[in-house]
Amino acid sequence: MNEQIKQIAERLRGLREVLELTAEDVAKACEFSVEEYRHAESGNADISVSMLQKIARKYGVEMDALMFGEEPKMSSYFLTRSGMGTSIERTKAYKYQSLAAGFMNRKADPFIVTVEPKDDSAPLHYNSHTGQEFNIVISGRMLMNINGKELILNEGDSIYFDSKQPHGMKALDGKSVKFLAVIV
Repeated sequence: MNEQIKQIAERLRGLREVLELTAEDVAKACEFSVEEYRHAESGNADISVSMLQKIARKYGVEMDALMFGEEPKMSSYFLTRSGMGTSIERTKAYKYQSLAAGFMNRKADPFIVTVEPKDDSAPLHYNSHTGQEFNIVISGRMLMNINGKELILNEGDSIYFDSKQPHGMKALDGKSVKFLAVIV
């Protein structure tokens, strides 16, 4: 597994230890299975943004601290220049670029997400998390599945949805898709 995932796993374990919690405590409080949480903390598996967001909100830490190891410091504004947002490549297929990593106490988490194409027979990876989500396709095309409903989004198309619904996406046409995702 890539080095960034291992670092996130270390930060999860560190947070849990500082709070003097067991893996079982965190799993129960955040509504994960103990196995799912332990797997994330091991550093040997992908860790979803939705899982990090849920843990961050539950324990009052900034998601950036878990994802990037940095605490946001800005409170008036935070400027992200083109291509310069703090990024993490969770797997070879997904890259997240945070557009507000330095802003404290934000109400939303905006990301530029790049999804690389996979074999058409590969299953979608589903996420669900509290809140709502807005996605707008910047380039490429993607299949979006929300709770079993398949939707094709083309460049310029957007969708707003209840992110508690299981949702997953994949790039179409053998090309990457890039979209803005705002998680509230």
